[in-house]
Amino acid sequence: MIKIENLRKRFGWLDALINVSMEIESGSITYLVGPNASGKTTLIKSILGLVKPTNGAIFLDGERLNGNFTYREKIGYMPQIASFPENLTVEEIVNMIKNLRENTKTYDYELIDKFNLQKEFKKRLKNLSGGTRQKVNACIAFLFNPQLLILDEPTAGLDPVSSSLLKDKIIKEHNNGKTIIFTSHILSELEELAEQVVFLLEGQIRFNGTINKLINSTEKQNLERAIASIMTGN
Repeated sequence: MIKIENLRKRFGWLDALINVSMEIESGSITYLVGPNASGKTTLIKSILGLVKPTNGAIFLDGERLNGNFTYREKIGYMPQIASFPENLTVEEIVNMIKNLRENTKTYDYELIDKFNLQKEFKKRLKNLSGGTRQKVNACIAFLFNPQLLILDEPTAGLDPVSSSLLKDKIIKEHNNGKTIIFTSHILSELEELAEQVVFLLEGQIRFNGTINKLINSTEKQNLERAIASIMTGN
């Protein structure tokens, strides 16, 4: 579904991405991992068209991304921290996003129901807790039944029950054939959800493969130590 060829992004003198090449198959769950400033966010924003690469190419379903924004209708994006107008109610935010995605005919309200978010619909965003904001963020990502889901730290700020509900939804959508890319600092989520692991360090891919391959290649006894081994260059 996604093919990235020799992607490079420079911010002034800083190389945020250096010749990144990878493929993400349709229907897979891919986990992007790496320390802060490793290039994860830049890579995600490049796929979303929010960052223009310096060099290289990105293909979605065989079509090269060239500035045309219509492909974004295939994507549900959950940023780590969503930025919505503070004075709008939850209901107004949902309706606003619906108006922007006017080509969508059917909606997925499952998470709204699971989170019991209807009782918050008349509240303004500025009056919501951080966890409830994150629920709104998640519901909007899944609302349009997208083919591709990009989830950046999706369970951050959620209570254990809500986190479990969201992970169940991710697994369900994966079973329905959706392609999912996510990041998380919680390694248990990686083991529970991911099929492929892409490890970024200083803008370069240092590993791309399955969890078992990662553990075997580093000769460590568990996932946490395997990732630590890559991060420390061992």
